[in-house]
Amino acid sequence: MNSFERYAATIAGKPTDFLPRVPILMQFAAEHIGSNYGAFAADYRVLADANLRCREDFGFEQVSCISDSYRETQGFGAEVEYMRDSAPRCLAPPLEFSKDLSLLAMPDPLVSERMLDRVNAAREMKAQVGDGCSVLGWIEGPGAEAADVRGVMNFLIDTMDDVPFCRELMDRCVEVGIAFAKAQIEAGADTIGVGDAIASQVTPDFYHAEIQPRELRLVQAIHDMGAWVKLHICGDITQLLPGIAGLALDILDVDYMVDLQTVRQAVGTGVTIAGNIDPVAIVYQGTPAGICLAIEHCYEIVGNPFMVNAGCEIPPGTPVENFRAFCQPIPYRS
Repeated sequence: MNSFERYAATIAGKPTDFLPRVPILMQFAAEHIGSNYGAFAADYRVLADANLRCREDFGFEQVSCISDSYRETQGFGAEVEYMRDSAPRCLAPPLEFSKDLSLLAMPDPLVSERMLDRVNAAREMKAQVGDGCSVLGWIEGPGAEAADVRGVMNFLIDTMDDVPFCRELMDRCVEVGIAFAKAQIEAGADTIGVGDAIASQVTPDFYHAEIQPRELRLVQAIHDMGAWVKLHICGDITQLLPGIAGLALDILDVDYMVDLQTVRQAVGTGVTIAGNIDPVAIVYQGTPAGICLAIEHCYEIVGNPFMVNAGCEIPPGTPVENFRAFCQPIPYRS
């Protein structure tokens, strides 16, 4: 059973030899190959090389196109600054001082510079791994991208005093997200990650009424293209679980502060849960033995189907021996 077969079987709810490992790697991967975060985010060749070499050195089931949240935002007209040792910065959200949607550029995944770079990353990694492991594409969810385009504080205020505008903006973001997902799938991604971090910062009522239906449109469109969907929302999603359960996801990332038993009860066994090891206290600051115990504990709580992941990305500076322990095979238990 190779990595891709193991990954696909887990999503299908079938037994495997051991649990798939699907770490989120960004700055850690860049530094592992002697590069830096800025180059990783700016050049698909660095991103692909970092993922592929980490997989070769540590062994896991998925290489990923994720780097930062400003791919689509640059396509909408934002200027993005690359930082050597931290995530890129959006210098000015396109709608920071306006609600006029006509001011937005219309992103084209095959033309917009940073979107095309991610498409090229998917194509390069697929060419290298073939059918040997999963290739994860990535898009921003409707809430997250709207917050990037408008500015986080502006968007949070809009959710309280201008819901019609939020709807219009998020609908535009969904259209772009679907097109971006399609381009990555055609380039070789078998799974699309949807990052919607802002969802944990809005009221549950706004999430269920406004964001969840638009996430659902994304999920349905990606499924119609023949790919799997993974949702990643940083933070505490406990109050959002009733809506998340209705998305028909394939994989749900769970951050470390969320109770796994509560998640499993909410989404059932039709969704693969990935997580939720504390990336700082356990992975970065912990010991190899403690990491293995934490993974086993999560698996005992959540049962199958389950994939090994931290609550978010593997932090830069994580000791190599810790990440190697994180990637140790955990036998499947029926």
